[in-house]
Amino acid sequence: MGEIGGFKQYKRQNENNKTAKKRIQNYAEFTIPLNKKKLNKQAARCMDCGIPFCHSGCPLGNLIPDFNDMVHLGEWKKASEILHATNNFPEFTGRLCPAPCEKACVLGIIDNPVSIENIEKQIVERAFKEGWIIPKPPEKRTRKTVAIVGSGPAGLATAQQLNRAGHTVTVFERADEIGGLLRYGIPNFKLEKEIIDRRVAILKAEGIIFKTNTEVGKNFSVEKLKTFDAIVLCGGATVRRSLPVKGIESKGVEQAMDFLTQQTKLLFNKPIKEEIINAKDKHVIVIGGGDTGSDCVGTSNRQGAASITNFEIMPKPPIGRSPNTPWPFWPLQLKTTTSHEEGCERNWLINTKEFITDKNGNLTALKTVEVEWVLTPNERPKLIEKANSEKIWKCDLALLALGFTGAENSISNQLGIEKDDRNNYKATNYQTNIPNVFVAGDMRRGQSLIVWAISEGREAAREVDLFLTGKTILPTKGKGDLMSS
Repeated sequence: MGEIGGFKQYKRQNENNKTAKKRIQNYAEFTIPLNKKKLNKQAARCMDCGIPFCHSGCPLGNLIPDFNDMVHLGEWKKASEILHATNNFPEFTGRLCPAPCEKACVLGIIDNPVSIENIEKQIVERAFKEGWIIPKPPEKRTRKTVAIVGSGPAGLATAQQLNRAGHTVTVFERADEIGGLLRYGIPNFKLEKEIIDRRVAILKAEGIIFKTNTEVGKNFSVEKLKTFDAIVLCGGATVRRSLPVKGIESKGVEQAMDFLTQQTKLLFNKPIKEEIINAKDKHVIVIGGGDTGSDCVGTSNRQGAASITNFEIMPKPPIGRSPNTPWPFWPLQLKTTTSHEEGCERNWLINTKEFITDKNGNLTALKTVEVEWVLTPNERPKLIEKANSEKIWKCDLALLALGFTGAENSISNQLGIEKDDRNNYKATNYQTNIPNVFVAGDMRRGQSLIVWAISEGREAAREVDLFLTGKTILPTKGKGDLMSS
């Protein structure tokens, strides 16, 4: 540990943000980084615990005390090497991860946890700035070919790991750009797309082949896919949840992902075939209180909505950690995002009953009812509507941010892959019922976090390598790559 007792001397300090008034004027990232001196002090807060619970909190098993120590000592290049040894894309997780590592930080028992996520982001940004992150293609090829379907974080991590093992990797993406959810699901103000582009450039230089505008099973046949020695499916959980209520087909009721994708395409002058969804001067209601709902709030503010209201069907979480989720577990706790801070009325325990329209089918209002959750005799929660609690809300744009119900059936039906009762692709050690077909990320585990997608991609790559060669040089969780950065 670089500074004994540093956690006693220094308080947690987060990076600053531009004011809400300034940042909603554009779609650029708005964080203001801490200087090196302050970052060194933040890293010095790490206690170098005998049992670092941050390791278990992180799905990737990042070597957090090790890179913190290097930052404190000013050894930023070594910090980058340690970070990249377990995480292929810290520039993504350093911006988008909810940081379960911080919730498991031992210091968090008595004080604010170490600012691990911010340190991680600054390490990788320094590494790119200094030119330390360079392409490292494998020294030799195995003559084995691997097809990866989907270029989100799971697909990209799988691709880089298998390429490092020497296999010839081709990534198929149905969209016009690489990145999956990172590209068109995450607003630019949270992740500028140049951040994706610079990493993809590294992957291309390492020898990975990318095919965009290529949808397996449609304009690229499954028979062609079968010519590869191994296939890894990383298409995500993309079946969107809807609401079985009257008026759901009304004009003005839109899926959140359509709204967010369009805005990113508009920002980069991409063609859009569908009618433009725009919140300007509209009374917007976002149904769903998760991260996607928050992204809709931030985007609606930037488009100039007249008002923004957010509905959540669950109870309002406590401000502090709930007794039901004690340290080091992920806490049930109120999350207020920067998008919420920009302007939004939040409501909990609200259930939408009807979308009300005018005679032309245009959305004009929502009818809701207040609800509560009660335990049934078998202790399963049941939703109960409160009597006489119906309310009409003015609304001309409703955005459904209700999550996803699993993976699409197109590829599973054509390849004959079994699915489980949650509509995910079934796999044992990432291997499906078809021996040379593997699956990773949300397509296997259901809707989850970006950090889990990267972890799944790394673990699946190891299993594919073992399948193809009978051995592997690829690391297990929390173990470093020899060709890391």
